[in-house]
Amino acid sequence: MAQHDPIHLIAPRAGLAQLNERSRDIFRQIVESYLATGEPVGSRNISRLIALPLSPASVRNVMADLEQLGLIYAPHTSAGRLPTELGLRFFVDALMQVGDLNEAERQSIQSQLASVGQAQSVEAALDQALTRLSGLTRAAAVVLTPKSNARLKHIEFVRLEPEKALVILVGEDGQVENRVLTLPPGVPSSAITEAGNFLNARIRGRTLAEARLELETALGEARAELDQLTQKVISAGIASWSGGENEDRQLIVRGHANLLEDLHALEDLERVRLLFDDLETKRGVIDLLGRAETAEGVRIFIGSENKLFSLSGSSTIISPYRDAAGHIVGVLGVIGPTRLNYARVIPTVDYAARIVSRLLGG
Repeated sequence: MAQHDPIHLIAPRAGLAQLNERSRDIFRQIVESYLATGEPVGSRNISRLIALPLSPASVRNVMADLEQLGLIYAPHTSAGRLPTELGLRFFVDALMQVGDLNEAERQSIQSQLASVGQAQSVEAALDQALTRLSGLTRAAAVVLTPKSNARLKHIEFVRLEPEKALVILVGEDGQVENRVLTLPPGVPSSAITEAGNFLNARIRGRTLAEARLELETALGEARAELDQLTQKVISAGIASWSGGENEDRQLIVRGHANLLEDLHALEDLERVRLLFDDLETKRGVIDLLGRAETAEGVRIFIGSENKLFSLSGSSTIISPYRDAAGHIVGVLGVIGPTRLNYARVIPTVDYAARIVSRLLGG
């Protein structure tokens, strides 16, 4: 039997983006009500809210067609309607007005992030930025940043066991990072001292990534001058700093408590618990955020659009930030329930990323 379109919901051969004005208005009201309250909305309330006069029965006809398109659903038989993830994506892409921040909002974000520029280290600066971004958006704020940003000042080896040493890396910004290094069998203390001297003569002022390249070249040129065990200590150090891709990145999350606000039901609490579990799975979050590092501007993932947060029904809004040379060096943003205030959060994340880029770039 042919499908009936009694209210001309969609123009012939048209897609979702060509809903007529009445249908868009009803769908927008359903989504905006959900974003504001988290509750389903019924036809009677919708008929009072929409600009065009329409009876509850006519609204129900529109809602039935919107449901058939997969844009809304009924959580219970007699309940109102909520937007699906597809509906939220359609709303964000096609209907939502994402205005620029006004001057007062810009000034507020700038003043909130002003202290970032005075932080003692990049990590401390990002930590402060996240705390403030979390407060501005009432969601959990996240940042993915390379560990190798800091420029090195000094390295020191401390022997722990015959075949284990603690490597202490000191950055020019005061950051200290400790790593445990496996030593080749039979390494004397003199070889460790010589390796430390060799490294300190070549790493100062360089990032870890730059130091690795320099040391690999220098080690090849200096093999005749260094004994075999010293060479092995240096090579082991370079190998440990190379690590895997995720070893060179750190994830910082702030504002977990914001996710516990405004819970409406036990299922909301369960979703938040699942999100907390996801955030603890740092590798998965790093992989997700890493997708935005090659993209310009804000990226939005809604619900199951990213497998990591599919169970918790969460949305992620992220934007890259840059160093003084204009290179993308990390990603910051927020993670929260799918009923985030997208129209406000998207420009806030975008502007925060630009402010952080400016402050960290000097």
